[in-house]
Amino acid sequence: MSDKRYCFSCDLKDNPTLIKLYKIYHEPGNTWPEIIKSIKAAGITDMEIYLVGNRLFMIMEVDETYNAAKKSAMDANNPKVQEWEQLMWDFQQALPWAKDGEKWMTMERIFKL
Repeated sequence: MSDKRYCFSCDLKDNPTLIKLYKIYHEPGNTWPEIIKSIKAAGITDMEIYLVGNRLFMIMEVDETYNAAKKSAMDANNPKVQEWEQLMWDFQQALPWAKDGEKWMTMERIFKL
């Protein structure tokens, strides 16, 4: 079992054609293998993305090796990850309260049963 869970949110451009294509990129077998490898190498043990309207919600389970700063540095030095992120930005848009260039924003847990 994973040690920790993180939740993030991001918006897609409110365009049904773009949303449909974004979903296709994330269907099993369609996400580039280099992206899956990068995610796992960072200590991310499970990841799910949910969609409602044009709002995305990501749940990320990580092990004790995960470090957000290390993951960011790994991504910055991986040309294939940079290519994927640039491609995804064609579909994504920042949340209204995001800082310039900020994509996925960490969500605050406000309730737990």
